[in-house]
This record gives sequence, C-alpha cells and structure tokens, in this order.
Amino acid sequence: MDKRYEVYALADPHFYETPERLAADGKARALPEFGTARRPVPDGWRSDTNGEWLNLTPLAADGTPRQGPKQGWKIHASATRENAEKIASTVWDYCIPRGIPFKFVPAPHLLHLRNAKYASRDTSGKFVTVYPADDEQCHRILEELDELLRGLEGPYILTDLRWGDGPLYVRYGAFARRMVVNERGTLVTAVEDGEGRLVPDNREPAFHVPDWVPLPAFLKPHADARNAQTVADLPYRFEKALHFSNGGGVYRGTDTRDGRKVVLKEGRPHAGLAADGADAIARLEREKAALERLSGLGVAPEVRDWFLIGDHRFLVMDYVEGRALNAFFAERHPLLCSDPDPDAIAAYADWVLRINAAVEKAVAAVHERGIVFNDLHLFNIMVDPDEQGVTLIDFEAATRVEEDGGQMLAHPGFWAPLDRSGTDIDRYALACLRIALFLPVTSLFVVDRSKAAHLAEIIAAEFPTVPREFLDEAVAEITRGSADAPPVTGRGATGAAPRVEPGDWPAARDSMAAAILASATPDRDDRLFPGDVAQFATGGGLGLAHGAAGVLLALDQTGAARHEQGEQWLLDHTDPVPPGTALGLYDGIAGIAYAMERMGHRQRALDLVDRLLGEKWQRLSTGLNGGLAGVGLVLDHLARATGESTLADRAREAAGIVAERIVHVRDTDRTPDSKRQAGLMRGLSGPALFLLRLYEHTGDPEHLALAGTALELDLDRCRTSSDGGLHVDEGWRTMPYLADGSAGVGMVLDDYLRAAPDADLGGRDAEQVRASVITAATSRFYVQPGLFEGRAGMILHLARTTAPGATDARIAAQIDALGWLSMPYKGELAFPGHQMMRLSMDLASGTAGCLLALGAAMEPERGVHLPFLPPLRRPQSRLRHRPES
Repeated sequence: MDKRYEVYALADPHFYETPERLAADGKARALPEFGTARRPVPDGWRSDTNGEWLNLTPLAADGTPRQGPKQGWKIHASATRENAEKIASTVWDYCIPRGIPFKFVPAPHLLHLRNAKYASRDTSGKFVTVYPADDEQCHRILEELDELLRGLEGPYILTDLRWGDGPLYVRYGAFARRMVVNERGTLVTAVEDGEGRLVPDNREPAFHVPDWVPLPAFLKPHADARNAQTVADLPYRFEKALHFSNGGGVYRGTDTRDGRKVVLKEGRPHAGLAADGADAIARLEREKAALERLSGLGVAPEVRDWFLIGDHRFLVMDYVEGRALNAFFAERHPLLCSDPDPDAIAAYADWVLRINAAVEKAVAAVHERGIVFNDLHLFNIMVDPDEQGVTLIDFEAATRVEEDGGQMLAHPGFWAPLDRSGTDIDRYALACLRIALFLPVTSLFVVDRSKAAHLAEIIAAEFPTVPREFLDEAVAEITRGSADAPPVTGRGATGAAPRVEPGDWPAARDSMAAAILASATPDRDDRLFPGDVAQFATGGGLGLAHGAAGVLLALDQTGAARHEQGEQWLLDHTDPVPPGTALGLYDGIAGIAYAMERMGHRQRALDLVDRLLGEKWQRLSTGLNGGLAGVGLVLDHLARATGESTLADRAREAAGIVAERIVHVRDTDRTPDSKRQAGLMRGLSGPALFLLRLYEHTGDPEHLALAGTALELDLDRCRTSSDGGLHVDEGWRTMPYLADGSAGVGMVLDDYLRAAPDADLGGRDAEQVRASVITAATSRFYVQPGLFEGRAGMILHLARTTAPGATDARIAAQIDALGWLSMPYKGELAFPGHQMMRLSMDLASGTAGCLLALGAAMEPERGVHLPFLPPLRRPQSRLRHRPES
C-alpha cells in the first residue's frame, strides 16, 4: 500500500484532499495555528503558501522577489510539537533583519503529518528551511542559529547531515523550482550538474553529496562524526532490511553468539508519530511490554534484547518462520484467472475458514492475557510453514485491556469506527478479515461501512460453500452502530450498492455524470473535480489523467452532455497555466491542448502548444504519459487539424528523437535483468503508437518498422502466467493493466497488426500473444475499478480489440463485476480511486475513466475512445442495455 494516500484521506470523508485543509473544528480549512505564522508580514517581504509551507521572501527595490541562487547548501531545522513555536519564532527573528529567505510549516497538525509513521521519509522532520546566499553565509547561519537553538530536540532528518547535536541539518539541493524527468518518466525537482545539465535532485532518505559538489571544510567534522557511528560492536549481524517506515527500519539478522535468527526493530525519537503523538520509541516500548506479557503463548514473537545505538532504540525478537497472510493471494486466490475452477474455489474457501479460525483463536489468547492488539490486518499475521497455525506480529499499537482506549494506528482497511474501544477494536478487525480473505477491498469501509453487506453478497455468490452465518456475523459487526446499517440476512442485502448497476445503460451513464457534477468545486483553483492525490502537484488538477480536462472529455465523448461551467473553469485556469505545469499528454499541457481542441477551443489549444514549445520539451522522457510520444501525437494532430506547418515540423522532430531512443534500447538494453519499464504509458508501446499513427499519415515504412521494434521490446518485458495470461513483469510484480501492463501493450499491438498483419514480433505468434492478453484482461477479480490500473481498462480493451476471445459474454461479465466496487455518492453511481480509501472522479483512477470504458462497450457507435486509440472496426455490440426512457 502506498502510504502517501493515508495523509490525503484525513481531511475529507469522501475524496482525497490536501492535508492543509484538515481542520480540528471540522470546517473546510484551518488557519495557521503557530503564533509565528500569524505575524504581520514585514515591510519589504512577501508571504505566500505553497502546499504545507509558509514562505517568507525578501523583495528587491522594485517590489519583486529578490533573486538568489537556484541551488546550494540549504539548512533545515527539525522540531517537536512542544518546541516548534520557539524554533519558528527564533528563525523568524534571526532571518528577517538579515534578509535571509526561509519557510516553515505553519500549523501543528501539518507538522504532525510530516512526522507521522507513514509520512514520506525524505521530507520527515523538516520544519524550517533556510536558504543561504552562499557557503560562507551557510556556515555563519549554522553557527549562529545553533547558539540560539542549542538544547532543543527534533526528529533526525534522514536526507541531511546533522550539525552538532541540535535540531539543525544541512544538505545540497534545489532552491528554485526547476523540473526534469527522471529515469521512471516522472517530473521531479532538478539541480544543475557540473556540466550545466538539469538532473534530478537526489532526495533519497540518506545524506548524499552530488559528485560535482565539494564538501565544504566546515561540514567535514560533522560528516566524520556521522560516519563514526557503527553497529560493528553489537552481537548481531544485520542481514536484510525487511521494511522501512518513518519510525525506523525492521531488519532480519543473526545473533552471532548462538546463530539464532532474529528481527531487529528500530525506533527513532520524535519520528513515526501515532495519532496520540507517541513516537516510534514510545510505540516500541509498548510492543516490548505487550510481547513480554504474551510470552510463552506461542502466538507472538519472544523478546530477546533491548538496546540503544546513539539515540535510536532497538527491540530484538525471535524471527518468525512462515509468510505474511497477504502473500498468499497472488498464488492461491482462485478468482485471479479468467475461468475459475469450482474445485479450486471450494478448496480456497476451506483454507480461508481454517486460517481465519486460527487467527481468531490467537486473538482470543491475546485478549485472555489482557492485551488488545489494535492493529490486526493481513500484513501482521504470519502463517506457519505448515499452514495450520498463525503468529501475530507488530504489537507497537497494543494496549492493556483495562485501558479501554481507542485506536491510534491501523491499516486503512481494518480501521475501526470511533465508537469502538478495547477488545471491540480487534473484533471489528476480525470481521473485516473475514471479508478481506475473499475480497481484499475492505479499505472501502472507511468511506461507507454498509458496503460490507454488498461484498458479502458477492462472496456468497462466488464462493457458495462459505457458510452464510460466517459472512452475516462479519457484516453485523462491521455495521454495528452505523446509522445506515443494512440488513445482514437473506439474499436481499445489498449494502452500499448504488441505485443503478454499471450495465444499466444509459441510466448508468446519467448517474455517473450526476455524481461527477455533484462533486465539482468550481470555487477552487487547485482542482475542479476530486481525484487522485497526483492532482495536487503543480497543474495536476488540469490535465487528462487526474484533472478537469480528462473528466470533461469523458463527459463529452459518452454523450453525458457538455459541462459548460467546467469548460469555462478550465479556460480560466489555463490563462496562463501555473508555472511548473508538466508538459505531457496525460500529465500536462499537451493533453489539455488536445482536450481543448476536441471541445472546440482551438485557439486556446494552440496557445498552450506555443507555451509547450517554449520549454525544453526535447528533454522529456520517451513515453506516452508525460513524454515525447504523447507530445508528438498532439503536435501531429493539431498540425493536421490546423494546417500549421511548424507543428508538423516539431512532430517530425519528436519522432526523430523517439526513433533514436528506440534504436538505442534495441541495441543496448535487451538483457533479462533490465529495469526498463514496459506498457502503454511509460514503456515503448506509447512510442510505438506515435510512430504507427505517423506511418498511417505519411506511409513512411521506417515508422512502421520502428513501431514493431518498440512493441517487440515491450513484449520482451512480458511473462506468461500459469493460466496463460500475458503480464508485464516489473521484477517484483506482474501487471495486466492498461497503463503499465499487458492490456495497454495489446491495444497498440492490435493497431500494429492491422498495418502489418504478417509481422513476426521477434518470432512470436501474434494471435497467441493477443489471446494471452485477452486471458489477462478477463480475470474474475481485479482489486481496483479504474481505467489505468483496474477493471475499467480491461473493459475498454475488450470492447476495442478484434481478437476472437473478446466475446460479448466476456465483456458483459467484466461490466457486471465492475459493480462489485461501485459506491454511491449522493445517491448516484461512483467508484473509488487508487488505493481504494476515497472516491475519485478523474479519468485515470476514478469514475470518469469507468464512464469512458462503459461508453466504449455499451455504445460502440459513439466511437468513445482514449486519445489516439480510436475504435477498431468490429460488429455492433450485442450487449443488452436499457432503452432511453
């Protein structure tokens, strides 16, 4: 699970929201709470907010921000909630009279989120940032601020070098906002290297000095002190990092005295905060106390040691053999194939009932010893090697039964309602476990607990040997006390199912459109429609993937009517686009221009492309999502739509760069251990699509040949699963989806084979490849509904492909199963976004993408499609849908 999403789920019960909108009083936005943040802005200074930061910038004589260096050694100060006000005030009083720019986190709840357990480790601890003019001033500030702040504590900043033993840290990095595309095709903050090239600003959670930057002499003693810390004298050998959180690492090791396997768990002071403010060390102390109380039960690890390294605390426990319960899904869940075997379904149900009984027995034993686990979920349950028993791990949230307290730390899919306390918290998690072992989507319950009844009905239908009372008891516990608790017995229980199903067309279209429009926030500048957390990056609320352009395009294409107010919002907010907005098709300006042209705003589209061409667009990555393939497609499209020869020239320039890069990959990177990405959005299938479209318009055979080469290279990165489905192999997981998986490769392959029906694809049988993609696209279960990484993308591929296996029955089955994850929003049909903790209305992850996929399947005559992937010729769909009323 991507832990970033937990922070964005705090401020709104339905949608991902920026954490600075979290308010203690439940209102839309909290004002800064530190007194320093409420000070009047001094004359000659400018104050502005940027995400979680309050920036203070000195002005030049003409009233514009004073220009300083674009990069260099920057100073950070960490803080605790108790001393943050003093540190902010001290830095303000120091920097303002000296004209030194700085920024700080303005409110206690934002500081807490930066230091929480699952906060990003590269930003953790950073409360204040000071921007020196040069190395000499950096040295002076460090010495003088250290005198003022000495003795104050704060969490260790992992990216930085600590100055002495106080709260000050330093690292070399970007001051100004300059962006570059990294090796994964993502736009990131940049610095200039020794040759003047923009390269990613390294923000890994470890101190790093760029190769071209000398370490100043005044920092050398502090670097030496840092490097002097060692674990060499310990009687333990650290062998493998099992897990990292903001609270510290978890390591597998060996006790060198007796060869025993152990786990060493680290706690960092003032970091990894729980909801009650307890830091990682306090939670590690709780875990030690709980494990000692459970000693001898055989359901939890035994404590072996407890020691300090510097100010980091370590708990040593016995290593638990076996595997975490979540690890069994990929290899055992019977619905992860297109045609589940009834015997496998029954066997899996028996296995679940046995494992669940073992978990409930273990939790009961924990309760009998007077301990509440408080953090039961699939990752904290280790299944014994013989799969007969279980061991519970990770007791850092545990409390004594007599405390009867609430929950301060939990997995989103098992987080109990606020009215639960004591052992009832574990009982709620056990009920969620009964559902999650069959359908691991219980994170939906944080949006609406009544969804449990709907999921129970699906489980009962898919796993007919599961006793009904097993599910009904779980639903009753999950929904207990809920105002809209559904009935839990009988086949009529539908829980949080919306009033229409996805296949009820066009009623489903109208309902999804109503949900999307009901969610709109035209009074906001950062986004119009709620979607993925990516929309809160600069310009992210505007684009195709996660912003207004993609939603408006889906509404228009599917016949849900134009949204004129939304189009005006997009026009207003692209005049001009915000500084730093990405350039690509799905992440930025090129995609907005495409949508504008499709909706009739051609001049705005051309203005946006002029802005794009004024940037160093040739340095973009190669892919479709944010790279040259997507930009080139838009340039070619607008050139043909407008007759602008300059745009055609730039499209050819993009094609030349893309062609060179494909040849380079072909000649240098075809090894089995390659880390190269594959797929439609970030692999070489996107460039293949670009070159294929150019071939169709120009007839140049070189474009067709290179498109085939690019597809072969992506197919090199694919593997066939045990059921015959083709998946992109990412090394640690395999992907069947549209954005980064085999379905996206298959879409471009279909188009390529129309142009080159006799292509050999590097010796592969083309029809077998297409059939294998169909197998991957017809699994009975996908964990998310979205277009880019879920079932909707499979529906779009099946509705578009001419491969024989894409039958109407298979498309209908996928549409029906899309309803498994549907959720009501104001009574209308909506879908959860990425990570399933909140609803989304965007194209890539949410309701708009589901709308587009359903429109392509249910009304093929409309020609609904993703940009540059128009429908292929296929018979009129025989899917049944309700007539217009």
